[in-house]
Amino acid sequence: MTHFTSRLRPADFFLPTVAALISVLVNYGGTFVLVFQAAELGHLSPAQTTSWVWAVSVGVGITGAWLSFRYKAPIITAWSTPGAAFLVTVMPFTPYGEVIGAYMISALGFILLGLSGAFEKLVRMIPGGIAAGLLAGILLQFGINAFGGASVDPLLVIVMVVSYALLKRFTSRFAVVGILLIGLTLLVVQGRIDFSAIHLSVATPVFEMPRFSLQGLLGVALPLFIITLTGQYMPGMLVLRNDGYTTSANPILTVTGLGSLIMAPFGSHAFNVAAITAAICTGKDAHEDPRKRYIAGLACGLFYVLVGTFGVTLATLFMVLPKAFITTLAGIALLGAIGGSLANAMADARTRETALITFLATAANVTMLGVGGAFWGLVAGLTAHVLIHAGHRTLIGSAAKT
Repeated sequence: MTHFTSRLRPADFFLPTVAALISVLVNYGGTFVLVFQAAELGHLSPAQTTSWVWAVSVGVGITGAWLSFRYKAPIITAWSTPGAAFLVTVMPFTPYGEVIGAYMISALGFILLGLSGAFEKLVRMIPGGIAAGLLAGILLQFGINAFGGASVDPLLVIVMVVSYALLKRFTSRFAVVGILLIGLTLLVVQGRIDFSAIHLSVATPVFEMPRFSLQGLLGVALPLFIITLTGQYMPGMLVLRNDGYTTSANPILTVTGLGSLIMAPFGSHAFNVAAITAAICTGKDAHEDPRKRYIAGLACGLFYVLVGTFGVTLATLFMVLPKAFITTLAGIALLGAIGGSLANAMADARTRETALITFLATAANVTMLGVGGAFWGLVAGLTAHVLIHAGHRTLIGSAAKT
């Protein structure tokens, strides 16, 4: 895909910016609670927790905006969600200084991996059908959850789904924008969003002196590196590939690793290329012209920096939104990505079965040895692919298409 952009008009900024807003909203409203859980279990002070929110938000915003601008592609960065879930289990038993030191070691690992070019070669070897099956498997649960919320919040979910169907009939481009506004309006009318409780205050970063230990290296840094690489970077790069963006993984690893290294002493655990929320910004709903979707990356960066500037107070605002609203909005916004990845996975009859194995194994979300379902789904698909097609040149031929 070319990096050159056609002339931008004011109207070109609207849909990418809305896609970015939804992406950021889903990120904070969906999984950011893990950061607060880890901070609480690690006995961090309110100032240290605020610094963590500041560091991870501002760092993600700057790295994502820079990469999107530099490569003219919607390179959405985020914090490591599986990494945050992992930290919930280790922070109660590890001194905070050693945790910070482990963050820095992990970040150095990503910088070195990016400079080596090894990860980019690995990504390019994965057949297109398997990559699409992996993405579809990751996103499937979000699609299911879009309707699952009806059991606890039927009115909200029904209104949003019906509104989407009607808007899709008359104005396909603005359907997701419409349900965002309709859903928020309904919540305000029902009195379920209380803006008066939010008092903005500028966040103050707190520097923590890192400490390095063998326990921190083996117990925190190494698992965090592996979990983030397999659970975030791999599917994140395949999201970009699935929508036709061929930006190398090397600068993405290097820049996000450098950002993680700089922000680690202020509490940030790991930056990476986003996967699920990136899919909201890389498809047609963000802009019909793929060359203009990079605007979503710039907008995401701006929103993240804004949230980070006000630390916990603004992040909490996203988190008080009802879970059914977040899951329904995310699922509907990802319908195009789910459908597109399923279509790509099933497109080649020769590799359809191995793509299907990848899809089902990933959707099962099996966790073993502390590593999540995305990695094991990929392993299952590639293993089946090699066993079925070894010697048929299918692996190499499919990889070349990606």
